[in-house]
Amino acid sequence: MDSSAKGDLLGTTLPDRSFRSPRQKSRDSFFLWLVEKNSLKSRHLIAGLIRRGLAEGRTAGRGEGVGAVGRWRGCRGWQFVPSKARVRMIRLLGGLKDYLKWQPIVTDNAVFRLHNLFTTALLLACSLIVTATQYVGNPIQCIVSGLPAHPINTFCWITSTFTMPDAFRRTVGVEVAHPGVGNDYGDEDAKKYYTYYQWVCFVLFFQAMLCYTPKWMWDAWEGGLMKTIVMGLNIGICHEEEKCTKKKVLIDYLLRHVKRHNSYAVRYWICEALCLVNIIGQLYLMNRFFDGEFMSYGLRVMTFSEQAQEDRIDPMVYVFPRVTKCTFHKFGPSGSLQKHDSLCVLPLNIVNEKTYIFIWFWFILLATLLTLLIIYRAIILTCPSVRPRLLRARNRMVPLEVAEALSRKTSVGDWWILYMLCRNMDPLIYRDVVSELAKKIESRSNSQ
Repeated sequence: MDSSAKGDLLGTTLPDRSFRSPRQKSRDSFFLWLVEKNSLKSRHLIAGLIRRGLAEGRTAGRGEGVGAVGRWRGCRGWQFVPSKARVRMIRLLGGLKDYLKWQPIVTDNAVFRLHNLFTTALLLACSLIVTATQYVGNPIQCIVSGLPAHPINTFCWITSTFTMPDAFRRTVGVEVAHPGVGNDYGDEDAKKYYTYYQWVCFVLFFQAMLCYTPKWMWDAWEGGLMKTIVMGLNIGICHEEEKCTKKKVLIDYLLRHVKRHNSYAVRYWICEALCLVNIIGQLYLMNRFFDGEFMSYGLRVMTFSEQAQEDRIDPMVYVFPRVTKCTFHKFGPSGSLQKHDSLCVLPLNIVNEKTYIFIWFWFILLATLLTLLIIYRAIILTCPSVRPRLLRARNRMVPLEVAEALSRKTSVGDWWILYMLCRNMDPLIYRDVVSELAKKIESRSNSQ
């Protein structure tokens, strides 16, 4: 397909490229590929680059920004066009945005969502980044004399590499070549082996699934109850007749199910407790995964800059060494056993150390927030006097006596339903609903 035919796919004719430089031709080939693809995504990409000023476009009666590219502007934007591997990774990461989209009906709280949605997306993103770095790039490069590099790289990657812990305290460039790389003198006990790096992407994915489990359980238990009883009353703009009908249906439902919502509240609070158990369990899991080095990892990173220069050991290099050793054995021509000592560079650990220092701080923050949340829930359960104040704090238009009457005449599960309704309904409609509900509950209790 020639240039003019490709341009006609989008209703344009591409300019003559007979006298364009190789760099300009490579730029144009990228857009010819987009034009030839002729998909909705390629049209949006072309329109976006035109809007950003990276290219000039000519339309053919189909609206602004839909035509093919006329020519490139003299800019440096081309050097940031990603490779195919990066495009795939960006496409994978772009799918995570669905986990973080805003939900019109809320059935949980912010800390619960931080654990289930943000942390899950964070761990999945880290897993994808580590996977792309591991399987698209070169995760290990070994230097060895007399042997081909590829089989040594494969052997050292699938087995393990090691460092000498006492060599981390020696002067680099004087006593040792690299941190942790020294003579072992045949002492196997003095070696520290690293076998975790093959499993990092899988462990991160497993952690993401564990973080999503409480949300999956709560969605199954909740069953869309809150969305059903809200009935669109989260938006106050509707016909008055329709609004009155929905309010009457909601009040009738709440009256018929008084003291029947305890299981709803208890199940949600169980899921919140599972979040805390999950975070503590994952901290323990990662500590075992890194041979007891993870629990104090963040603290050692923070105190690293305060230590004296001669006593410093970079904790990130100690846990995630950039240069390690590997021993390869083979038979010589006469059948004797030969030992080949190789020096291995692990560029993947640059990604790992940054990933896990962020995870350490995030998990400590999340564990603190979840602990405070569990204490807050315990106060709600054991101190009924705080419930009306919390209900009124959510909506100041609700009279205090109404909140007190509802908290006194209903169970903690009913109170939780009313509290969550307050977060999902129009404030004026909610005030009318709870005021009418309090009157009917009071009159029913008096008649009994």
